[in-house]
Amino acid sequence: MPEDQVKLKPILGIRPGVYLAFIYGLIIFIALFFILVYPGISKPGSVLAVKTEPWGAAVIVDGVYMDAAPCEIFVPKGQRRIELSLPGFTAKQIELDVKGKLFASAFFPRKVEIRETIQTRSPAEAFIDYASEFSAWTFAGEPSVAYQIPLSLSDGAYRLGPEASNPAVLASMEDTITASARFASTRAGLRDLIRAKTLLDNRGLSPSPLSLLDSAEDIIGYLNDNPTAALWLGALLGGDSQSAVVSSLWYQDAAAGGGLGQSSRRGVTAPQTGNVIEAGPLRFRMINGGLPLGENFPQGTTVENFYISETLIGVAAWDAFLQNEQRWRKENAASLIREGLVNEEYLEAVSEAPREGIHGISWYAAGAFCKWLSSYLPPALSSWEVRLPTEAEWEYAVRAGAIDFGLYWEWCDDPYVPLSFLSAPAEARVALGSPERSLKGGSWINSRGSIKPETRASLPPSFCSPFVSARPVIAMKGN
Repeated sequence: MPEDQVKLKPILGIRPGVYLAFIYGLIIFIALFFILVYPGISKPGSVLAVKTEPWGAAVIVDGVYMDAAPCEIFVPKGQRRIELSLPGFTAKQIELDVKGKLFASAFFPRKVEIRETIQTRSPAEAFIDYASEFSAWTFAGEPSVAYQIPLSLSDGAYRLGPEASNPAVLASMEDTITASARFASTRAGLRDLIRAKTLLDNRGLSPSPLSLLDSAEDIIGYLNDNPTAALWLGALLGGDSQSAVVSSLWYQDAAAGGGLGQSSRRGVTAPQTGNVIEAGPLRFRMINGGLPLGENFPQGTTVENFYISETLIGVAAWDAFLQNEQRWRKENAASLIREGLVNEEYLEAVSEAPREGIHGISWYAAGAFCKWLSSYLPPALSSWEVRLPTEAEWEYAVRAGAIDFGLYWEWCDDPYVPLSFLSAPAEARVALGSPERSLKGGSWINSRGSIKPETRASLPPSFCSPFVSARPVIAMKGN
């Protein structure tokens, strides 16, 4: 009530007005101390404002990743090692004596600016690294709300574009983009590919109207050189763009010629089979090469003469291999897994699997078998080698009637490329490679009607599966 009053008594002879002022002052002092001074004592350091050219470099402090430039990060007081790292570029090391700030560091921290230009070792080789990352992400499929994929290829074109003023570097990077197109099997991949092309044509800068016209001219020329690209775009584009492509004569002509995943060998003379030789536990039949392949392969693709095993690698043949190459025994799987040569399903038995072939072997294991089998070649074949077949050789042999298929998927030697029918310079194709290896043939779990000579799939080379086996070929070294 208004008439109520509280009267304080003196303490130790000190009047209330005096000691209350002291208490209030002490409270304010303590509050200001913890707000303005204590943060600088308990957490001394500085905020590093890092900017790099090109952007995106990883900022690593004392071996610990912190963020990607441009960024602002707090670094504790002391002698620190700052590393700026970017794929394809030479990492920059900075030794920095980081100071602290005592007063008001929570509101106005001490700032240190770091601006660095990172140099690339080799622009052409660095761009291959970005293209390899791009190709790996395409195997993740079309992005969704749940996940997105990075724009790896166009990021590389932005970061390395200024280096393309050198004609030789520019030519190499353009070849890499052409090889990358063979992996653009999703709409996201196609967008990244086109963005990379336009950025490279403008040397890493935002495209101008003139450079866009130049890019469009190059793209049209590329599509004209690859007639089956009409089916590729018809499958990827959406909306009105897709309708325009599908209704075009360009698309209809490509579809009439066989198309992607269709049998395009009708009317082509089958390759001839020849003599038979034995190499160790396997029997090989000669296939006469030289005939052109159809639209599922780059234009003008042919195969040279080769021998192909009439059967898959059988259990007896695999046991003979293991007697000489004991590191590939199942009991050594843990060591092989650590080396990245197999996975946990290596040589796992499956009761339903056909008995005609060994299964659960990786691409690396199949390659090791082929290397071992090469020692059984007769002297007359000293310039030949045993290896896994290429996709073209495998399909060529099927159409010659030399082998049956459908028991297991069969490892092929090729790095797997989703759009292998698109052409690209050989050097760029080899440099780019692929994170997966090709499979042909289908398996015992697939319906027979779904398996055709042109059917293809892929797996990472270390993967082992109960549905996968292999059959070797004998071919001239270097083919």
